[in-house]
Amino acid sequence: MVETRVQRVLGGLLATAFALPLLVLVVRAFADRWRAPALLPQDWGMRGIELAFSGQAAEAFWTSLLVAVVTTAVALVLGWPAARVLGERRLKRPAIAFLLLAMPLLVPPYATGAGLTEWFLRLGLVDTVSGIVLAHLVGVLPYVVVVLLSAFGPEVTALEEMGRASGLAPLQRWRWVTLPAVAPTLAAAAFLGFLVSWSQYGSSLAVGGGRPMLPVVMLPFVRSDPQVAAALALLFLAPAIAALALTARAARSPL
Repeated sequence: MVETRVQRVLGGLLATAFALPLLVLVVRAFADRWRAPALLPQDWGMRGIELAFSGQAAEAFWTSLLVAVVTTAVALVLGWPAARVLGERRLKRPAIAFLLLAMPLLVPPYATGAGLTEWFLRLGLVDTVSGIVLAHLVGVLPYVVVVLLSAFGPEVTALEEMGRASGLAPLQRWRWVTLPAVAPTLAAAAFLGFLVSWSQYGSSLAVGGGRPMLPVVMLPFVRSDPQVAAALALLFLAPAIAALALTARAARSPL
């Protein structure tokens, strides 16, 4: 009983520590004038919220959301077979394959994006949604594969063999056996992939500098207008929280 109370208190303190910076963002987003040493703003207003939900910022939000969702979906489709091969150790030298796969993570995203721009200019992909998706995929795919490969192993193989012995067709085995078995890890991989794409600044700037993306639009306001930057930060946070909630639900719910 005492241990449970201690855990609850520690959990509450930890949650408060995480929530306090977000509370400051909320106050800052509605503070038209907030000068030190005052603890609270002298003037309140909606200017930051209005700018964050209109014009280029609104367009950047929807473009970033579209790119993040499409990139995550493509990364899961491409990453599934790669993760399965690596997780089941079918390759003779898995370490080399893993190193090649993780190579893009060793290079700054802007440098990768700048290198891709040279080719994308020739292919007509610069400043396009498809070009930005491909650029994000370079960084998202390794994360998705790294997380997803932990789901595949002898346990999943044994379950699939049981399904095969029971007379299930390949598609039925995938739907009723494999997918439920790897669902929690698949949800975690999708969540991480979404966050990496959603927060991607370097490759978005290099490949899609002419198309507004939320991280690119938000950064200049950090110095020039903290109120708008705080409002954009809250806007930036909303899809991440929604993705976390969906991930937790998908990991618990049977498919």
